[in-house]
Amino acid sequence: MPVLEPHAVASLQSLADSLRRELAFTKPGSDDGLLPLNYLLGELEELAAAQAFPAEFATALAAPRRCLDALLDRGGLFDPDSIALLKNWLAWLAEAVPAIVAAAPLPPFASASAPSPVSASAAAPAANAEAIAVIIPTEFATSTASAAPDSDDLLVLDPTLDPDLLREFLNESQEHLQQIELGVLALEKDPADNATLNAIFRAFHTFKGGSGFLHLTPLNRLAHELESLLDLARQSRLAITPAVIELILAGADATRQFLTALEQRLQIRPLTGEILLPLTALLSRVRAAANTASADPARRAVAPAGAASPPALAAVTPGPVSRAAVPPAPAAAAVAALGSQFLIKVETHKLDLVVDLVGELVIAQSLVAQETDPDAWDNTPLARHVTQLGRLTHELQKAALSLRMVSVRGTFWKMKRLVRDLAQKSGKAVELATVGEDTELDRSLVEELADPLVHMIRNSVDHGIELPDQRVAAGKPRHGTITLRAFHQGGSVVIEIRDDGAGLNRDRIRAKAIEKKLLAPDARPTDAELFNFIFAAGFTTAETVTDLSGRGVGMDVVRRNLEKLRGRIDIQSQPGRGTTFTITLPLTLAVIDGLVFSVGGQLFILPTLSFRESFRYDPALISHIHGYGEVVHCRGRLHPLVRLGEHFGHSAAPDLTRAIIIAVEADQQMCCFVIDQLARRHELVIKSLGELFRPNPAVCGAAILADGRVGLILDVNHLVKCRPAAPPLPLACAA
Repeated sequence: MPVLEPHAVASLQSLADSLRRELAFTKPGSDDGLLPLNYLLGELEELAAAQAFPAEFATALAAPRRCLDALLDRGGLFDPDSIALLKNWLAWLAEAVPAIVAAAPLPPFASASAPSPVSASAAAPAANAEAIAVIIPTEFATSTASAAPDSDDLLVLDPTLDPDLLREFLNESQEHLQQIELGVLALEKDPADNATLNAIFRAFHTFKGGSGFLHLTPLNRLAHELESLLDLARQSRLAITPAVIELILAGADATRQFLTALEQRLQIRPLTGEILLPLTALLSRVRAAANTASADPARRAVAPAGAASPPALAAVTPGPVSRAAVPPAPAAAAVAALGSQFLIKVETHKLDLVVDLVGELVIAQSLVAQETDPDAWDNTPLARHVTQLGRLTHELQKAALSLRMVSVRGTFWKMKRLVRDLAQKSGKAVELATVGEDTELDRSLVEELADPLVHMIRNSVDHGIELPDQRVAAGKPRHGTITLRAFHQGGSVVIEIRDDGAGLNRDRIRAKAIEKKLLAPDARPTDAELFNFIFAAGFTTAETVTDLSGRGVGMDVVRRNLEKLRGRIDIQSQPGRGTTFTITLPLTLAVIDGLVFSVGGQLFILPTLSFRESFRYDPALISHIHGYGEVVHCRGRLHPLVRLGEHFGHSAAPDLTRAIIIAVEADQQMCCFVIDQLARRHELVIKSLGELFRPNPAVCGAAILADGRVGLILDVNHLVKCRPAAPPLPLACAA
């Protein structure tokens, strides 16, 4: 083997030391140390695979792995035999580590020198040395026969289980499920990708270990059966066909359902009750696949990508035929990246508390700087210290806010499974491309972004991408492409959903808008105004209702949810070339980038994304329409006018000779506000309001300015919706 890199040597020695420490605290009749040992052994297996350790090492490593698997299968309590085997193996590892570092031959490991525990669910004879690294079909069949069908579906919760351990298991499980899903989609395209197959196998293996330790029997059994099925594929004894892909995805879906039910039960005290999931049929399908693989030695199994699924699962060759060694594919590297980052998990409420305290510190520092005039002090060090304090406080605020920032990678990768399932259901060939997965934004924004993306991607597949034959006839590739792209622009995050489909049908949208009396028959709307109709409640151009769309529910919810996040959505479309939805969001919900202005002595803050323009108050531009109210003539259009002083009940008459009109936009509708004075743009920490302001929906928050005064953050969407859109300007006036 090649000489190890220094970091690999350090990792190997660290893992050996950690294994030695954990094993020192094990004792018969206890499960203390079982999960740490299982985790450390998995890390050692990954290191051995990544660094191409000799085959003798993998053979020796299989002995403790088989031992721990058997312990987890039978309840997780150590016995003298298992401890003796592990200590014997650890003594061998102490001799093997220096040999690996020196690239010397490994000492022999006598696996038969210590007895191996026998799983209660597997009574088959122990595998020989050549087959020790895998689960053989005989063992698989024996464990299958011993399982009670009724026990596959029901979990009776143990009130003595530690809720903290369960929460930790649930958090880690979500990462493993994401890793499995992404890996399966990659494996579907390249069935010969060994690295991805091994990553999926390890994820199910981790599920088996954790669920066995926590006595989650149905999940443990499902993970065990799927792990065994995947191991047959690792030996090239089972073809990765579409049927196998569907089976693995079904197992992942069932696991997610189980974890969701378990998470809901965790909210109840004490932890009691039952969780029932229909796993029996799924387990039967998995076992049938394994039995088919064991029974038919007709041909070697590696199915080409996209091969048609036969009635039964693919035939296999039971001999020890190794899958061809191939370099890790980019998809495998992406799967591995999910678990390779060094992370510290912190409860969100603690993180939010730190961010809030830093916000208070920023406000206090601003007050100190406001009260301190460096030019008026003879003691120049004070001025330097105040300036340094301001700089450090600003850096601390940026660092604290960055703690809330997460990449959109996880959200984007979830969409891959969605596109795959939608494409299969609609009979279309669609691929999802992602760009800018490392773009970061506020954690709460990422969580709220998933639902709007699901709705828009669903519409892109159903309405945008054509059927394969239609695309070929139009001179396009058979496979349609939906591109998810994220990037920073100014102080915002922009997310684009672009498809190369047929584009929006302007004539159909116009006809539907006229039919629903949203548009006058003689109106001449711009493309932006026309496309805006698809966000109206109940609006759809679909001729038939399908499982995917056609009910007119979804896009109005998308816009409403994005507006709650202080974001906006724009549409561009070209006939025959596709449609692009552009979502613009603030980086964080903890800080607002806003314009400060005053009305009647009160400070207000307007989100910068809503601001369009400002101009001096001119009575000649203002008209009064009977039955509607005041409007402003601006750039050839009429916009409703809101006098904020009157709206908020200020009794003092404004000085109209110095007044300013600001134009804002929300929900694709313009509105103008009359204000007294426009200050400058600020980046401010948002504070929530108490019960006093709850009855006033026009105010959605507050912020403390540098001089200590409080500014109220306006809810522009509410103010705009208070006034309906102004009637169209007569053509004579527009001219």
